[in-house]
Formats: sequence, C-alpha cells, structure tokens
Amino acid sequence: MRDEESAELADAGLEPETGSAPGVRHPFETPPAPGEVIEVAPGVLWARMPLPMRLDHVNVYALDDGDGWTVVDTGFRGAVAREAWSALLDGPLAGRPLRRVVVTHHHPDHIGMAGWLMRRTGAELWTTRTAYLYARMLQLDHHDLPPPENVRHMIRCGAPAEVLERYRSAPPFNFSRTVEPLPIGFRRIQDGERVVMGGRRWIVRVGAGHAPEHATFWSEDDALVLTGDQIIPGISSNLSVFAMEPDADPVGEWLESCERLRRHAREEHFGLPGHKLPFTGLPARLGQLIDNHHAALERLRPHLARPRAAAECFMPIFRREIEPEVYGLALSEALAHLNHLWRIGEAERVEGADGVWRYRLKT
Repeated sequence: MRDEESAELADAGLEPETGSAPGVRHPFETPPAPGEVIEVAPGVLWARMPLPMRLDHVNVYALDDGDGWTVVDTGFRGAVAREAWSALLDGPLAGRPLRRVVVTHHHPDHIGMAGWLMRRTGAELWTTRTAYLYARMLQLDHHDLPPPENVRHMIRCGAPAEVLERYRSAPPFNFSRTVEPLPIGFRRIQDGERVVMGGRRWIVRVGAGHAPEHATFWSEDDALVLTGDQIIPGISSNLSVFAMEPDADPVGEWLESCERLRRHAREEHFGLPGHKLPFTGLPARLGQLIDNHHAALERLRPHLARPRAAAECFMPIFRREIEPEVYGLALSEALAHLNHLWRIGEAERVEGADGVWRYRLKT
C-alpha cells in the first residue's frame, strides 16, 4: 500500500458508478471540455482538469470577485494541467488577475498545481492549516523504494506474498511528483469562519475521514455549496489507513462529519463537488454516504466470527472482486473499517507471530 495512494482516487470506495442515486439530480449533464468553462451560477465558472487515472478528472471552480478571480482546487502537477490552466488564464479568466487559490484539502489532484499558479500569477494560497502542513511535509518525503514502515504496514494488513513481493520492489507513489513545490506562506481558513468569494459570503465547514481538515464552503447568500471530496455524487470517497497513522479511524471521522454536515443541508442546495457532476439533493446524498458505510460495517461484523486480516475482508465490505490496480486502495479502506470496529470496542485486534493484524468481533 503506497502512502497517499488514495489521495486522488475516489472511485475505489464502496459504491459502483451506476449513475444518479435516488434523490440526487444533475442540472448540468455534460461537463466542460479542457480549457473551457460552464457558468453554473452567476459569477461561478466550472472547469475540469484531466487526471491520468481511472477517475480521469477533477473539478475546479473560478469565482468572479469583480477585480479578480478566486479559483477553488487545481488538479495534478504536469504538462497537461499547465496547458489546461494556461488556456483558462488566457481565455475565460483573461483580463483580470487571479488573486486567490483556495484548496479544499491536501490531496494531489486538489493542491497539485497551486504552487505553479501562485508563481505565475502572484495569487495567495488559502487552505486549512492541516492541508498546508501535510502537503509541505509530503513534498519532502521522497523514496526510491517503499520504506520499511510501509512494508510492515502491508504485512499487518495481511497482503499475500506475491502482492508483498511486487510492492517491495516497485517504486512507491511520491507526492512530490504530482504536486508543484509550494511557496512558504498561506492564509489559514478554519471551521466556522466566514469568507467572501465571488460576491458571496461563505461559511467554512470542515470535515474529515477522506482527508484531515477538509474545507467545504456554504454560501449564506444563495444555495451554493462547494463540497470538494467531502460530498461527491455517485461514488464514495476513499477512507484509508496508512502507515503514517496505523491506528487511525477515518470511518468514524467520516460518519461524524457527514452527520454534522447533514444538519446544515437543505433540498435547495446546489452542490459543486470535487469530482463528477454538480448536483442537487444534498440531504439525500449525505444520508446515502452515511448508510453506505453503516451497511458495510453490518456486512463485516458476521465475517469477523473468526479472526480476519484486512486482505480477507474485501467481499463483505465492497461486495465485489478487487482489481489489481486498486488493491492497495481497497486494502487501506478495509483496514479503516476494521479499525473502526476496534476503536469503538466491538472488535479485538491481535498481532500474530507473522506480523499480521487479525480482528475478531467480541462475543
């Protein structure tokens, strides 16, 4: 399992991509082409950055501040993104300066081009403290082969010998390859803070689970909500446990965040997500995200009548076979669900002589 491997991938979660879920609607059925925009609300432009992976795009939004622009999220580092951003800056955003780059969370598809935009335009970075510090730290953490701690983490998860052998010898994911160097300095945003962007007052509401201190923005002047990866239609954001924090409980953090945000969600809200299409039906979608993980935990509980490693829990959690290209993602999310049952006291965890963590439901 590669640290931060799931950073840019939402589609290894619990839900297949089956189109719109009940209660969720998409007013715009066709996304903008690279370098082009669609106005989804007065003064709010929707653009897309290509990604070199199964989930092949990330949404970015440009907000008209009158004397300049604010952009929310940025895409992966690379020539394709530079070309797409140049087309936007020289096209739909031309004539006024880019003043702010707002990043919802630290994953590479969201913060990857922030440094390049800041250097090219002089824009200021606005994000949460955790997002900024995580990104700065991960940029310095470069490895030619997986470090021993990551290998040990794979062993703990019960990865089969052939998977472990491939993992030991393959170059790991390195954050620095997908994220432009970030300049020193940023403007911190915090939960409950009010900011003005695009002629609107927004309240910042912070979630967790998919990424620590993930910022969402809720307009107080109309029904817009910038949801990032905290609320995505059609796919469930990956919730992973990595070697950096092996006892983490992202499932618990995710469920708490969804329940808290659901108290603010209204039927008229129009969600602008980090992936997929803008959508209505925010309360229904948050309910689906909550139910999705509770259902996975319900399927997992009887499976733990005897001790199980994370690698033995794919079928009850995901209800499907796992493809090799997302094996690490599935492994980290399986561990997240096991850790949740362990952290809330429903399961016990024992480390075997082989170094594998095995979980069993308490009787």
